[in-house]
Amino acid sequence: MTIIVHGATGAQGSPVLAGLAAAGHSPTAAIRDSAKVAGPSLSIDNASVDSLVQAYAGADAVFVHLPLASPDQQLAYAKAIGQAVSQARPGRVVFSTSGYPTALPDGTPTAHGVLAESLAASGVSYALIAPQVFLENLLLPVTLGPAREDGVLRYPIRDDYPVSWISHLDMADIAVRLLTDDSVTGVVTAGALPPLLGEDVAQGFARYFASPVVFEAQDPEAYGELIIPLFGADGARPVVDSYHFRWTMPGEVIDEERSAQKLLGITPRSVESWLGELAV
Repeated sequence: MTIIVHGATGAQGSPVLAGLAAAGHSPTAAIRDSAKVAGPSLSIDNASVDSLVQAYAGADAVFVHLPLASPDQQLAYAKAIGQAVSQARPGRVVFSTSGYPTALPDGTPTAHGVLAESLAASGVSYALIAPQVFLENLLLPVTLGPAREDGVLRYPIRDDYPVSWISHLDMADIAVRLLTDDSVTGVVTAGALPPLLGEDVAQGFARYFASPVVFEAQDPEAYGELIIPLFGADGARPVVDSYHFRWTMPGEVIDEERSAQKLLGITPRSVESWLGELAV
């Protein structure tokens, strides 16, 4: 199979590339600088329809997720990718929404929603992986450090906020299945069922560290101050705003009927298993 993997050197694409290789496939990394990977690769421009058509032509499957960018840039990428899929018509497209919503509260499609609509209208076989929140967020030093050193897992969600957490490793398992088996189409939700409260996640850290860890709900602004050195003030602000919004929500729980557990028989790793596999 010819399988194209967008962002193959990034947090989501890299484990997908590795998972496909482990399953005996020879995937092609589609990135801006193809010299950054050792295996099969090609250079693409996410905003260029022509570049993407060349990459997708003759492909059996394509894994796509929109890179981190401004909303306008993501919209441009979404439109270009959608047009390229319609023109090149690869055998299959698997699209990760990366935890982003597909529509704003007023119903206006986001960039991810625009791409989802394009894929649905293309007539190409596709699946959309819809996670909620990535466990890898907890690996930032401002969160992992206190959990390891002080036994306190601080994160800017309420104590009573249930989340269907998912790891990039679990996302890769789901993506590999969907890329190589087209029997499931449409939305596949990804995350823990039952969902986890902050204290549940803390207990997973405690089991991995073999020492007590408790959860502490963190003020979003305090979290923002800690991540500014990592992302800059402009990069941190949207993150902080998203956590303020989360404080107004009842939780983030996936639809069980469309879950990877039900549709694919894939159950996400436990928190301690995920930490152990990463050997943090």
